[in-house]
Amino acid sequence: MEIAAVLGEFLTLFVMAFALGMDAFSVGLGMGLIQLRLKQIFSIGLIIGLFHMWMPLLGMVIGGYLSSQLGVIATYIGGGLLLLLGLQMIISSFKNDDKRMITPEGFGLFIFALSVSLDSFSVGLSLGIYGAKTIITIFMFGIVSMFLTWVGLLLGRKVQAWFGKYSEALGGSILFAFGIKLLFPL
Repeated sequence: MEIAAVLGEFLTLFVMAFALGMDAFSVGLGMGLIQLRLKQIFSIGLIIGLFHMWMPLLGMVIGGYLSSQLGVIATYIGGGLLLLLGLQMIISSFKNDDKRMITPEGFGLFIFALSVSLDSFSVGLSLGIYGAKTIITIFMFGIVSMFLTWVGLLLGRKVQAWFGKYSEALGGSILFAFGIKLLFPL
């Protein structure tokens, strides 16, 4: 039965990492419309992957501290944060502003990576409160977001960005569902 629990947690973390990576994927689609060299695409994905490891780690450390201080109430706070984050992603996917265009070089790359990984901090905070396994979580978030960023950038080179808004809404829906799961455990 313990193997099933470990596989269940692994699958849950993978789906959550995929949901968070969809934001990087959708922004990568838009960025991919700029003619980027493959070397640039590689480094952008790597940087975003590192940010998706560092930000949830920071959130998990803070969340773990809050969990030991607040107990059961902290689980509800974590669920509420996931609900708000998912809702924010869903709402932002329906906005029609194309002002997110940042040049993915130098300081612009830092801003770009930070902006698509801020939601990972909030999720890390929630997971730290919930007590998720740190190493597995940060590596899962980093690898999945790096891969999805690469896919988004490469697809953006090939096609128009008409696909991007739907992926952000899907990612927000998944986070919203995990927030409900935390608030109303079976």
